[in-house]
Amino acid sequence: MKKIEAIIKPFKLDEVREALSELGVSGLTVTEVKGFGRQKGHTELYRGAEYVVDFLPKIKVEIVVTAEMLDAAIEAIVKVARTGKIGDGKIFVTSVEQVIRIRTGETGAEAI
Repeated sequence: MKKIEAIIKPFKLDEVREALSELGVSGLTVTEVKGFGRQKGHTELYRGAEYVVDFLPKIKVEIVVTAEMLDAAIEAIVKVARTGKIGDGKIFVTSVEQVIRIRTGETGAEAI
C-alpha cells in the first residue's frame, strides 16, 4: 500500500476529489496548510502599508491506495491540479506498512 500526499492550490480541491472518486478512492483526508517553494510568496498592500506574505495557502490531500492503483491516482491528481503556472504543488509517495480499521478490526487492503 502507498500513501499519497498532494499539496495543491485550494481552488483545485473539488476537481481532485471528483477525479479520485471516479477511480474508486473511498476516502481522503484534507488539511489546510501554508507554505512556499519556488513561488516564494508575494507582497500585498493593507491600509497603505506594504507587507510580505511568505507562506501561501495550500491544501494537502492524503490518500492511501493499493500499489496497483498508485499510478492511476497520481495521473488523476496531476491531470486536474495542473494549471501550468508556478505554485501548482507537489506529490509525495510513501510506503504504508499496515492499515487497521478501528471500527471493525479489518487490516490491510480491506481497511482502506
